[in-house]
Amino acid sequence: MKHLTVLLVAPVLALGLSGAAHADERPDHFEGERAATLDEALAHLSTYNAQLQAILAKDELGPEDTAKIHELTYTLENALQKIDSEVDAMAEALEEVHVASERFEVDTVRAQGRRYLDASSKLAP
Repeated sequence: MKHLTVLLVAPVLALGLSGAAHADERPDHFEGERAATLDEALAHLSTYNAQLQAILAKDELGPEDTAKIHELTYTLENALQKIDSEVDAMAEALEEVHVASERFEVDTVRAQGRRYLDASSKLAP
């Protein structure tokens, strides 16, 4: 009975796993605009979110609307990736401030604190 179960379940699992692999393989039609800096990423986020919002505000969406949204998402994804990496760097700087403050390492607290504040001020002006 166990062998029969394995014979029946194995192909289903194989199909499921191969389907999952195909789900991750999205065709890249557009590159989208890249953001070299946090400022650029935030500008892209603002601009392309406004475009997305304008399209979504329509009563009906046609194929040209969804095609435009598809294009917009590439730039938005690039912007979010850049923001994510910049926020990671902010978190690292803040952690250095935290650890240095416990050790009374004033120079590190001051330098990393400024680095953190300079970067994070772009997110919360």
